[in-house]
Amino acid sequence: MQPLLFEHPLNERTRTLLRISHLFDQFEYHLPADSAWHSRVAIQALLDIVSILARADIKTEMIKQLDQHARTLEAMARNPEVDQERLERVLSDIAHTGKRLHAVEGQLGNRLRKNEFLNGIAQRLPIPGGSFEFDLPQFHYWLHLPDETRIDQLDRWRREIAVVQDAVELLLGLLRNSNLPREMTASGGLYHRSLDPKQKEVEMLQVTLDPSLGLYPEISGNKHRFTIRFMDTADWQQPETTSNDVPFTLKTCVI
Repeated sequence: MQPLLFEHPLNERTRTLLRISHLFDQFEYHLPADSAWHSRVAIQALLDIVSILARADIKTEMIKQLDQHARTLEAMARNPEVDQERLERVLSDIAHTGKRLHAVEGQLGNRLRKNEFLNGIAQRLPIPGGSFEFDLPQFHYWLHLPDETRIDQLDRWRREIAVVQDAVELLLGLLRNSNLPREMTASGGLYHRSLDPKQKEVEMLQVTLDPSLGLYPEISGNKHRFTIRFMDTADWQQPETTSNDVPFTLKTCVI
């Protein structure tokens, strides 16, 4: 069995990146499928992304993070052990993505938010069963267009925010590759660590464990400390912290 990976953000900006990435993955999975039901899920994911992007600070925050990564990586260029060719590629990707974000006028996803067809769907989706044909006859008509027509339209909407997808995956990729994993043990199913404020801020935790253990981690924390409790799945209704020592792999991801 493949090890199970759990990622947990320690601040709001990383939490937002992970949510957007998850929604893009969902969109991409359902996009090419030749079924109206898949198109429904794809539109739901797209509208959820657009809703998150309505926050005014997201574009600024991503540009700031890219600039911070660039400064960190530029400082590494003086290290002779660093793969200079790979470093130049990453710096080029950061610069190119930053320029694309700067070029976007206003909030990210503005054009999609102004799309009356998508707005009509967005207003009905929070209502249980609110996207039925008598509520949204135009949507019902669209769902019965030829598969290739729907897929092409969905892809054109995705391209409106393609820079967001690229920026999010670049930032998460840099974060995920910022450190090496370490083998750890949670004594009695509990692991706790205080973080040194003088060190670089930990943005995200990656916890990997063997699924055959029948456990999952409950992670809580912030920039000062974090706690991992490994929960026993023997009782799905009321799981409890295991009393056993738990071997797991931990990666602390930093800027």
